[in-house]
Amino acid sequence: MSEVDSVHEPQFAAFIGIDWADRKHVWCLQSVGSEQRERGELEHRPEAVAAWVGQLCQRFANRPIAVAVEQSRGAVVFMLSKYEPLHLFPVPSTMSANLREALYPSGAKDDPRDADLLLELLLLHRDKLRRLSPDSEATRRVQNLVEERRHLVDEKTAQSNRLTNHLKIYFPQMLDWFERLDTELVCALLERWPTLEELQKVPPARLRAFFLKHRCRDQELINRRLVGIQQAIPAIRDHAVVEAKSTVVKVMAQLIRSLVQGIAELDRRIEEAAAAHPDFFIFDSLPGAGAALAPRLLAAFGSQRERYGNAQELQSYSGIAPVTVRSGKKKWVHFRWAAPKFLRQSFHEWAGHSIMYSAWARSYYQQQRSKGKEHHAAVRALAFKWIRIVFRCWKDGVAYEESKYLAALAKRSSPLNAVIVGKAL
Repeated sequence: MSEVDSVHEPQFAAFIGIDWADRKHVWCLQSVGSEQRERGELEHRPEAVAAWVGQLCQRFANRPIAVAVEQSRGAVVFMLSKYEPLHLFPVPSTMSANLREALYPSGAKDDPRDADLLLELLLLHRDKLRRLSPDSEATRRVQNLVEERRHLVDEKTAQSNRLTNHLKIYFPQMLDWFERLDTELVCALLERWPTLEELQKVPPARLRAFFLKHRCRDQELINRRLVGIQQAIPAIRDHAVVEAKSTVVKVMAQLIRSLVQGIAELDRRIEEAAAAHPDFFIFDSLPGAGAALAPRLLAAFGSQRERYGNAQELQSYSGIAPVTVRSGKKKWVHFRWAAPKFLRQSFHEWAGHSIMYSAWARSYYQQQRSKGKEHHAAVRALAFKWIRIVFRCWKDGVAYEESKYLAALAKRSSPLNAVIVGKAL
């Protein structure tokens, strides 16, 4: 992380000390021009952190805020570093421990008190601390766009599930006639004719024209749907239920159409932002990443090469690396729950896609399955291996080349290479 000259330090609107913990973090805040200190707790969840930072940005009008935290590459640092108004000052643990010992000789450790200590160091000895450099504007643009897209996709999924549940009650034929409900065709149809009774009153010629207008040009499929519409019988005849459900279905269809349009607009902006990023060629070269996942991987790594000391830090922070627990003679390994969900999803989804596009990834996945691992565990193991490879490309600023990696496997006589060669033969 780069050290910033105090001459170029921004005019901070507030100072915050955060005492990091596994599940909850204690913070202490002091505004500029005030002697009063505010204190509170922050859950270790990306959603909670985002809401807390949003409140700070609104309160201080997006002006710079100095934050002291007793970490340099930990989970809290990674979560906070993507927010532009926050300027992070990692405090060496020895520095805070020595100050604690000087002020509290008893040796007692208390989270609220430690947050105060960090704030004190930030206010009085900031010149002894190193400020972390935030990601570039180009990187933050991609990061925010891909995260907002994920929120809209999750909302569309939720609304599609609600729509499915409503249709199952009074209009289940829609689920047979259409594979997906979150399409322009289905949403437009439900907005105009939300019940079977209304749909059956429409002349077949008009329905055929409607399907063609909404890019359904398979005549055989159109004929099957028209026959199905005419032959269908109502699932229920309770007008009170049908009226209520169909009214809500029209609203949900409108919501889904808006969400689909919003996602398409974000896709356009993500493609533009990713293409303009100087590091995009690295992630665009990855097998199976494609237009959807390459920008998400770019956002996951960021632009600060110093943020991660090694690949293991990213493997652990993302939740791809499992947790090993030892107690006495017992040892067990389990799934890492405390991790940014979106980041973990990005690596997991891409690793799954890479199986179809990379020879060694496919062999490695099958090798893991042959050992008895279920699908998702095998994909996580593959993602763990991929992170180490991509980390090296990212650090060196080079694109991934499958042929080079296969040659490296052959050179060191990797057991995986033997599997690949055996399949080729």
